[in-house]
Amino acid sequence: MNDSWNQLFEECSACTACELHKTRTNCVFGTGSRTADILFVGEAPGENEDKTGTPFVGRAGQLLDKYLFAVDIPRESVYIANILKCRPPKNRDPLPAEEDACIEFLRRQVRLIQPKIIVCLGRISAMRLLKPDFKITKEHGEWFEKGNFLITAVYHPALLLRDPRKKEDMLVDMKKIKERLDQIKEKTTV
Repeated sequence: MNDSWNQLFEECSACTACELHKTRTNCVFGTGSRTADILFVGEAPGENEDKTGTPFVGRAGQLLDKYLFAVDIPRESVYIANILKCRPPKNRDPLPAEEDACIEFLRRQVRLIQPKIIVCLGRISAMRLLKPDFKITKEHGEWFEKGNFLITAVYHPALLLRDPRKKEDMLVDMKKIKERLDQIKEKTTV
């Protein structure tokens, strides 16, 4: 399938595959560099994201920006998306049927971007993209190879707002992501 960004966005914006389309203000498609080496994948948009149509713009997104800045990864150099493109009511966890209805949009984004690294933001993303029994508290920061991609999972920034004790772990994981990114860039420039 030869996708274009415009075609994919239009299909996503017009999607009625699950009930969430009835309550969305905006399709929250994704944002960032379409040639990014790193793709960050969250679970679903929140209220601020639904209003703006842009992922990770609320408090959790602002915290993610601080981590990106701390490890010298410009936000504009990455791509950020979610598994779901529409906000679940009251920010509840996505239902498996909603994920199933939406996952193909993310797969098509991955094919267009061709990132080197995929970072799952939180357990729900990791359970979908890595393995159904993924344990974020035990396995965050571990690396997995799937096809052409290196994949890791970190704590969701929203969790860090509720449990600041995990912020140091997040910084360690983000530093490891930056190290991997630098290694990949070194290999491609040699």
